[in-house]
Amino acid sequence: MANAMFGQVLTAMVTPFHADGSINDAGVVNLVNHLLESGSDGIVVCGTTGESPTLSHSEKLHLFRLVKQIVGTRGTVIAGTGGNDTATSIELTKEAAEIGVDGALLVVPPYNKPSMEGLYRHFRSIAESVPSLPCIVYNVPSRTAQNMDAATTVRLAKDVSNIVATKEASGNLVQMAEIVADSPADFAVYSGDDGLTLPLLAVGGVGVVSVIAHLAGRQMKEMHTAFFSGDLTRAACLNAQMLPILKACFQSTTPSPVPLKAGLNRLGVDVGGVRLPLVEATESEQAIIYSAMAQTGLI
Repeated sequence: MANAMFGQVLTAMVTPFHADGSINDAGVVNLVNHLLESGSDGIVVCGTTGESPTLSHSEKLHLFRLVKQIVGTRGTVIAGTGGNDTATSIELTKEAAEIGVDGALLVVPPYNKPSMEGLYRHFRSIAESVPSLPCIVYNVPSRTAQNMDAATTVRLAKDVSNIVATKEASGNLVQMAEIVADSPADFAVYSGDDGLTLPLLAVGGVGVVSVIAHLAGRQMKEMHTAFFSGDLTRAACLNAQMLPILKACFQSTTPSPVPLKAGLNRLGVDVGGVRLPLVEATESEQAIIYSAMAQTGLI
């Protein structure tokens, strides 16, 4: 099995905002400490869950610096630097590398819908611009309108030395298993879907880039520990315990991280609201996340 060089449980951190929509630095400090103290091995900054499409270039750099400073040696920091313009992605990734982050998360370009050859050249160009920085490619077709097939991921894993992992959120376990089977032994496959983490571990995955670890971090970490120690019954039990939180964070009526932010605020971890075009959770959406938190003993 590949080495989980970034850790097993990486949390795709929400971005705390003040009421006026500006970044809440004190909230970032509090949230990062909460995540590290509740099972996260690493923090992904400015990913989808962090509302990256609404963050400016300078805001992203500020968050990379701030989170790296807070984390120190307690975990890894992965900077979300990918986008749908290769040149701009290269610029941001180079700046993140200079800040000293531990890795870069490079998403399949949204909106453009490039071919598999275009995806290959996009990711290779970014990674080769920062040869000393480990890179994770990120496939999330529900957000990008394009699925990167297993063959393209494997090609990148074989051809580009610092593309060391993938975050697979295709929802296709067969595709994930193909990547595990065909990529180099040291290439790491992370689940990008909390609900598919345990099945992915069973076919050779190393961990998860999680949303629900904001609320169920201890259970998520314990599930990994149980699985890798061979206690599959315990791992399955912990997976079942997290299902109410999973379902509540990914409601059909509103996108992540809207319910999650409501849940964190209810927990006393102040992350504020969301930026437009996202809108706050309705009372009924809040009731669903609060009920799940009560059911799992969080409140």
